[in-house]
Amino acid sequence: MTFNFGEILTRAWQITWKYKVLWIFGILAGCTNGGGGGNGGGNSGYRVGPSDSNLPPEMKRFFHEMGNFVRWVEDNLWLFIAAMVLIFLVLMVISIFLGTIGRIGLIKGSYEAEQGAEKLVFGELFSTSMPYFWRVFGLSFLVGLAFLLLLMPIILVGFLSAGVGFLCLLPLICLLIPVGIAVGIIIEQANRAIVLEDLSMFDGLKRGWEITRSNVGPIIIMALILFGIGLVLGIVIALPIFLIVFPTVFAFAMGEGQSFTPLYVAGACFCLYIPVAWLLNGVLTTFTQSAWTLTYLRLTQNPEIPETPVFVEPDA
Repeated sequence: MTFNFGEILTRAWQITWKYKVLWIFGILAGCTNGGGGGNGGGNSGYRVGPSDSNLPPEMKRFFHEMGNFVRWVEDNLWLFIAAMVLIFLVLMVISIFLGTIGRIGLIKGSYEAEQGAEKLVFGELFSTSMPYFWRVFGLSFLVGLAFLLLLMPIILVGFLSAGVGFLCLLPLICLLIPVGIAVGIIIEQANRAIVLEDLSMFDGLKRGWEITRSNVGPIIIMALILFGIGLVLGIVIALPIFLIVFPTVFAFAMGEGQSFTPLYVAGACFCLYIPVAWLLNGVLTTFTQSAWTLTYLRLTQNPEIPETPVFVEPDA
């Protein structure tokens, strides 16, 4: 079977550009693709002293309030930890829900677009995606749990051996990378089997494995193409953030902190660009997910297209 990659990529872009409502689902699908944070410690007893005389009044008040907050955290440490854990769990649940619905909506939306739908409605796609939520989420959860159980002994050995175990298990860790990629590709096909063929979670996984095993070549090539496109465009999307952050930090360091104007400007530019980055990432996610859906449809439907048109002569 000849597989037309160019036709799929072109059609995926046509769907992405025509049905812009899918961008919203692309943004939602990005909710489960990353995110995180960190914190650091410092002197909790911050006070504005003679060395702070060069700070603007706004910054003095800010650091003073931060010092009060740090002292409150020290006095109510367990309450603060409990609040942070609760907030983290709530945000994680919301992120998982929206990300899963986003992926399902993209699958259904690109399928309906390929079937010739003139218009896609957000509310309709959202509501029709709900029946598949637990199956798609359950599949991702079980696969993630399996990898976690597989990694836990490796992490435990590494900690108990002060890092030496990581070196001994390095070949196994390297082997898990392509295995994880292969499992991710199978999950992509399984999700589409669940949504488009209305299969159960385990039947969808079985169907995804069968499709991947029977079409290893086209699926691997498509995965490489989409990975390359995603890598290049991802760098392009992230580039403005680096152009904002690094020159600002450099200018601030060279100015020895005499002026906070570069930080103010960079903060404003960063806040203005974040929605743009979300939108661009949503468009990219819509394109890649549409391409995977079209790949699934081409591999499963496999229509017989004649090499040359057949003309029927009219009766005399």
